[in-house]
Amino acid sequence: MIRLDSAKLAKLHNTNELLDRKYGKRGTATRTVFEEKALSHYYGEILKERRKELKITQKELADKIGKERSYIAHIERGETDMQLSSFLRISSALGLHLSLDV
Repeated sequence: MIRLDSAKLAKLHNTNELLDRKYGKRGTATRTVFEEKALSHYYGEILKERRKELKITQKELADKIGKERSYIAHIERGETDMQLSSFLRISSALGLHLSLDV
């Protein structure tokens, strides 16, 4: 039988509480900046993993979409706020298809 320490459990925080403490409440400028950077990183990871699945280099992908390799590297590291058109061009080059549900 597992016994839980209620004093320790009371000290636990959920993710939103931790994010609120570190970056501010939702809607604040600091939280918005954090969320934008998190999304850039997330989408960069998706594109990087797909590129690796296809076994193509950053240079090969960049050549397919008419950009520099360094641009792809920045996207994959979540260091740039890419335009939707660029995201769609890269996704298409990687064989990813997007749909919008309403």
